[in-house]
Amino acid sequence: MPEFKIQHVTKYTYDGFVRDSANKIILYPIVDIYQDVVKHTLTVTGHPQVDTYIDYYGNEVGSFTYTEPHNVMVIDSRLSVNTHQRPLPVDNIFAAEQWNELFNLRHIVPYIDFLKQEYFEGLSELTPVVEQERKTDDTPYRTALKFSNYVYRNFHYIKGVTTVETTLDEIWKIKAGVCQDFAHLLMVMLRLVGIPARYVSGYICPNRDGMRGEGATHAWAEAYIPGYGWLGIDPTNNCVANENHVRLAVGRNFSDCSPVKGVYKGSSGHKLEVSVSVGYEDGHTHEEKKDTFIPSTTSVTEPAKPRNSYARYMEMIQQQQQQQQ
Repeated sequence: MPEFKIQHVTKYTYDGFVRDSANKIILYPIVDIYQDVVKHTLTVTGHPQVDTYIDYYGNEVGSFTYTEPHNVMVIDSRLSVNTHQRPLPVDNIFAAEQWNELFNLRHIVPYIDFLKQEYFEGLSELTPVVEQERKTDDTPYRTALKFSNYVYRNFHYIKGVTTVETTLDEIWKIKAGVCQDFAHLLMVMLRLVGIPARYVSGYICPNRDGMRGEGATHAWAEAYIPGYGWLGIDPTNNCVANENHVRLAVGRNFSDCSPVKGVYKGSSGHKLEVSVSVGYEDGHTHEEKKDTFIPSTTSVTEPAKPRNSYARYMEMIQQQQQQQQ
C-alpha cells in the first residue's frame, strides 16, 4: 500500500492586470476501494471561495471566481494518497460471450458516451490496422493489451511536439506525442471494435522506475472488460494502470478531465506554468516543471489561437537534418 505526496502548482502570469477570473478545477483525487486520500489542501491566490460538485462522470469539480484585479494567479494543490493494488481480470469467460455482452451495451447509458468516436479523418487508415492487430479468438482484455502494445511500439514519446489542442489527425501524421495523445489513440482503437473506453487524468508515481510521465500530470485510458469492469491501461508505458497510478478524473476525453480551465476579463497575453512534484515514502522527490504559452484559461477579449504542432515538428526535423549534413 504505497503512499504518495503530490504537489501540483498551476501559475498564470498576465501581461497586465485582469479581473473576474472564473475557473473550473478538477484536482480532487478519486476515492474508492483502490485509492484513499489521506489529506488534501488547496490554496488559490486571493483565497476565493471554492464551491464543489459532482459532475456527470462522477468527478469532484471545484469552481471559483477571483474578482479582484491581479497579474498573477496560483492554484496550489497538495495531497497525500494511499493506493492499493487491484487484481487483474481472470479472463476465463469465452471470447464470443464477452463480445456479445459488449454488443448489448451499445445503447445503454453510460456506455454510449464511451463508444462514440471523435471526428478523425485517419479512421480509414487506422481501421485495417485494428483488424490486423485483433485476432478472432481474442477476448476484449487481450485485444485491449494488443492495442496498447501497438500504440507503444509505433508512436514516439516526444515532449513538446503536441499541445492539448492538437488533433488526432496531427498525432496520426507525426506518429508522436505524449501521454494524452497515446491515450486518445488507444481509445479510438478500442471504440472501433466496440469496447467502451474512457480517458483518465492523474499522476504516475513509479518510485524512480524511470517510467514515462513520472513526476508530472499523466493520462491513460480505461477499457470496460465484461465480468471485470473498468481496467486502466497505460499505452505510454504499455502496462496496466495499477497502484503506481493516482487517478484524478475520468471522461470521454481530455476536455472532460482538464485539471484547470476558465475565462477572465482583461489582457489576452499570459504565461502558464505547471509544476508537479511527487514525494515517495523514502523521502525522494521527483519534480517536473512545464512552461507553455498555450492557455487553458482564455481571455474574453481575444480567443486563444491553436498552434500548429505538426509544422513545429517538421521544422524541428528539418533543423536536425541540416545539422547532420
